[in-house]
Amino acid sequence: INPLGVRREALIVEGGTDFDQFQTSWDNKWDGTAAIHDDHWSLEIAIPFSTLRFNEGSQKWRFQCYRFDTQSNEQMTWVRIPRNQSLINLAFMGDLHWEEPLRKTGANIAVIPYASTAWARDYENGAAADFKNNFGGDAKVGITPGLNLDLTFNPDFSQVEVDRQITNLTRFEVFFPERRQFFTENSDLFGGFGDERINPFFSRRIGIVADTASGSNIENAILYGVRLSGKLNDDWRVGLLNMTTDADRMNGLPNFNYTVAAVQRKVFSRSNVGMILVNKQALNPHETDLYDRYDRVIGLDYTLASADNRWNGKTFLHKNIAIGNPDDAITHGLALSFRERKYQVSWSHAYVGEHYDPQVGFVPRKDFFRIDPAFGFFFYPQRGALNDFEVGVETNFIFTNGFGRSDHDIEIEFSGQFKNSTRIRAGLTHRYTYLFEEFDPTRTDSEPLPADSEYNDISFRASYSSDQRKAFGYRLNTNIGEFFDGFRASIGGNLSYRFQPFGTVAINYNIDYIDLKEPYAEETLFLIGPRIDLTFSKSLFFSAIIQYNDQTDNMNINARLQWRFKPVSDLFIVYTDNYLTDGFVVRNRSLVAKATYWLNL
Repeated sequence: INPLGVRREALIVEGGTDFDQFQTSWDNKWDGTAAIHDDHWSLEIAIPFSTLRFNEGSQKWRFQCYRFDTQSNEQMTWVRIPRNQSLINLAFMGDLHWEEPLRKTGANIAVIPYASTAWARDYENGAAADFKNNFGGDAKVGITPGLNLDLTFNPDFSQVEVDRQITNLTRFEVFFPERRQFFTENSDLFGGFGDERINPFFSRRIGIVADTASGSNIENAILYGVRLSGKLNDDWRVGLLNMTTDADRMNGLPNFNYTVAAVQRKVFSRSNVGMILVNKQALNPHETDLYDRYDRVIGLDYTLASADNRWNGKTFLHKNIAIGNPDDAITHGLALSFRERKYQVSWSHAYVGEHYDPQVGFVPRKDFFRIDPAFGFFFYPQRGALNDFEVGVETNFIFTNGFGRSDHDIEIEFSGQFKNSTRIRAGLTHRYTYLFEEFDPTRTDSEPLPADSEYNDISFRASYSSDQRKAFGYRLNTNIGEFFDGFRASIGGNLSYRFQPFGTVAINYNIDYIDLKEPYAEETLFLIGPRIDLTFSKSLFFSAIIQYNDQTDNMNINARLQWRFKPVSDLFIVYTDNYLTDGFVVRNRSLVAKATYWLNL
């Protein structure tokens, strides 16, 4: 043990190799060097020992390492990975052997208290300034080498980065990923059921209540929570999450309790069977139309992953149990793909019942049956500038109960990567849409397109990403063609400059010109987001982002200064400002200071 509390162990990896360096990371806490011997090569890895727990007596880990030559755009791995497979795929791992059996580690308990002070003012509603002091914390307990217990009391997420805004031209809710650390750890165990558009549990719903009377969302604070997650052994994984939110008497909301239980059983070489139960329960409810007393989902999933990763797929069946026990509150899906070196074929379908509406899930569309057949061919030129490219067809057909086909997308697509790391993508799409309800595609309160109308559109899209090895990089996206009964031209992308080792400056942008027939909208929508990330030292960081969104009539400023005064212990200062884009009138403003401290017990 050195003065920094880091233990160094000699590791031997079976198998010869000519590598002279390696890269590996785990939460940015690993570091290491490599040495070549006559019949093997060894790694010396610096590991913060308090963060790891080992099975006593074990001598083998599954392991993979990579070498990236950015100048020639070459990627090399210790264990061979087929060229048509992802480098991060866990199907291709080697055996890493410890010279001696691992010793039993001591107690792994950490307490992370925080204290914060905040100033905020809502100028838009004419409210007075609000000063608030807060405290709480988390605790982490390593019950076994693979099973962890996390506790949180009065959690505060003021240091979490704001969402990256987008222009939404669709009829449905946009998915924004979870950013709060308490929910991101082992998130696949809870949020990996269903698929990305039919998910029975979406952690961002916790702390947000839908007002069933007005249709708007109401925020209520989280009081405390507990999460037990991890592996029981090589075959079983379990997860249990329980959170309770505060009552909001002003809006007539009681305390809510959220419980999620998940279990996974490994089958065959890499596949698994999983079950999930999600329950949202109002505590001490009263008769009202503002909220439902409970909402539940029970589901069963089977995930297929063959040993060589050529076959992948999933099938699931979920049931929503709600007030009144409505009929047709189920969803089912199946996806299957087969991938070879030169081609890939896939099929997926999904059904969502009319009354399948999990309040703690993410299901933006209901009452449909969808099929998505697709295929693609891969090419690896021996000569020329292209490193590899793909040509394929992707389709999406949606059928509505009692109506028939209501939507489809058919796209012919080309994508390729050049030897200098630049990427190009292009596609030609035919889209059919039937509107069951009136809809304004610009979302600017313009005259909506009428209900019971149908549209056939043809559009072209393309994107180009520059050489990522250079300090200055850019990405360009464009979409042009028919749009409902009119025309759309869009351009967007990113410009960035990297000045090592201090940081990057970048700007994201998106401009959409939409021209529909009279009397419908003609709008130009702007979304611009400059961003700066600076590293002053190994312990002092700064980031700031400005987002001007013409569609939502909002300009947001979010700036964060972070001082890591001790490992995993930080002081954050966060400033947030929101303005109306019309006249730049301030809407609300806040300033937060938050300190966290990691204590190992």
